[in-house]
Amino acid sequence: MNTDFPCSDTDGRVIVALDFADRRSAEALVERLGDACGSYKIGLELLTAAGPGLARDLVGRGNELFLDLKLFEIPNSVAGAVRAAGALGASMVTVHGMGGTGIMAAAVDAAREFPRLRVLALTVVTSMTGSDLADIGVAAGPEEQVLRLARLAMRAGCDGVVASPREAGPLRAALGPEPLIVTPGVTPAPVGGGAGAAGGAGGAEAAGGASGHARPGTPAAAFAAGASHVVVGRSVARAADPVAALRQVRAAAREAAGTVPGARGRHSGG
Repeated sequence: MNTDFPCSDTDGRVIVALDFADRRSAEALVERLGDACGSYKIGLELLTAAGPGLARDLVGRGNELFLDLKLFEIPNSVAGAVRAAGALGASMVTVHGMGGTGIMAAAVDAAREFPRLRVLALTVVTSMTGSDLADIGVAAGPEEQVLRLARLAMRAGCDGVVASPREAGPLRAALGPEPLIVTPGVTPAPVGGGAGAAGGAGGAEAAGGASGHARPGTPAAAFAAGASHVVVGRSVARAADPVAALRQVRAAAREAAGTVPGARGRHSGG
């Protein structure tokens, strides 16, 4: 295990996604990162393939766990799943904002039993575009829909939201300094591309096409815009040197430290 990577208060704001189809692959990355990483995300694929044991083990080793379940069910079922996430020791769990106030409020109420568990409302999945929203009868564009669902989530009592890096700025302006804003779909800028150009269509857009994120951005841009956390996946997991790749993302977090609202909210992740 790597043990020469100094940690700081901002390090927990970078969450590494364990987007694997089996436990062995996920554990291989965790082992390779060692002490370099203390915050991981487990989604539906890995949870279904590996069961809850990996999640429990990660927490047992002192890691922060983001269970990205995207819960969208009847309120009783959502509440039960949130309680199960809390029992595993998760520090964050996601519920679909498009499920409405009843589902989100049920999740929030269930999480009260677990003081460390934060409920995040997924706004618009980062793979979706305006045409995708139109297909399901939503006339609003992604940013407008994200803001609408984020305000609904705040009224339901959620601790924060999940959205793409493109919406981090408008969300921070609308929600104020306290709510968590967690942004998947981030990728480091290509060499020579400039870290700050992430919100536009440059290298991040090209990377988004490969990763399935339609509205990507760089970590630096996400943090500068107001994200409290970023989630990194392939750019770390598939890097020749995952620790070096994570170090690049962490550098963006540290540069943004002290200027990003919400970075020291009720759950800073580290």
